[in-house]
Amino acid sequence: MIWHDSELLECVSIVPEMPNTASFTFRAPSGALFSYQPGQFLTLEIPAPGQPGGVVYRTYTISSSPSRPRSITITAKAQDDSIGTRWMLDVLKPGMRLKALGPAGVFTNANSSARKFLYISAGSGITPMMSMTTCMWDEGKDMDIVFINCAKRPSEIIFRQRLEQMASRTPGLDLKFVVEEPDRYRPWTGYQGQFNQLMLGLMAPDYLDREVYCCGPEPFMQAVRDALAGLGFDMDMYHQESFGAPVETEADQPDLDDVVLEDDSMSEITFSVSGVTAKVAQTDTVLAAARASGLNIPSGCTFGVCGTCKVRKTAGDVHMVHNGGISEDDIDAGYILACCSNPIGKVAVEI
Repeated sequence: MIWHDSELLECVSIVPEMPNTASFTFRAPSGALFSYQPGQFLTLEIPAPGQPGGVVYRTYTISSSPSRPRSITITAKAQDDSIGTRWMLDVLKPGMRLKALGPAGVFTNANSSARKFLYISAGSGITPMMSMTTCMWDEGKDMDIVFINCAKRPSEIIFRQRLEQMASRTPGLDLKFVVEEPDRYRPWTGYQGQFNQLMLGLMAPDYLDREVYCCGPEPFMQAVRDALAGLGFDMDMYHQESFGAPVETEADQPDLDDVVLEDDSMSEITFSVSGVTAKVAQTDTVLAAARASGLNIPSGCTFGVCGTCKVRKTAGDVHMVHNGGISEDDIDAGYILACCSNPIGKVAVEI
């Protein structure tokens, strides 16, 4: 018998993962088994006194694997303004029952014909990747996965020990963790900083041959999309899930309004100090356009890392994919890195 969402779920265990984060495991009181695809989600009806109707509905990716069908687990992290997840952390106890809807969602590799995968996640966006990886592990499939997860600190990497246990027993699971800062008094020798193109090339040199699954906050996923597109990745091989709005069907997938640079689309750059105007393709960088016009912009790495080519943009828009060589304050003040900025329409820079 397969569980249907007309039956309540009974909480059977709560496992703390890190501060304000826990894995909640449920079973069907009837003994029904769970059938779903790895990467799908559940929507829980959670008591919320003071809210309209006295409940809130919250969607959580399933972190367990369908290869273990007797129970189902979601892993949730409470944010400062959380209502539903905060109630689960503070009030939910084993034996209590909740209404659930689903499973649903199209973010899964279950039907993929790819042999090589690249999982890129941030924070609790790791949950669908854990489900997909565990399913492949349990089914004895030959894994070829580069698994990248980004977190604030090493102590905030969810599922780290379980993933390391799997990776220690198969050469096909290659773990890469990126943190913003180390834990106090605990040296960190791995990747540190914001995930970028350079890290991607080091972590997965064959990324062009892999099918990519990405999950995390929208700004993070935008940065991943920009990095891949800028490196010539076939975006038909890119899939993403959102923290805010998991979709149930392919038709519900949002259109990604990412900038697509085209060789036959022309732009115009005015180098205001020099009085030079150049017509260039969108695929040309500001640095390349300056050099072609006989102008000199000091540059170093040409990968958006060193910041040497920082110039002030006084008008127009550019598409900039940098690798940490410019601060948000500088960007807000109008500065760009000429080596990794492509002009969109008419642009003016102080050169």
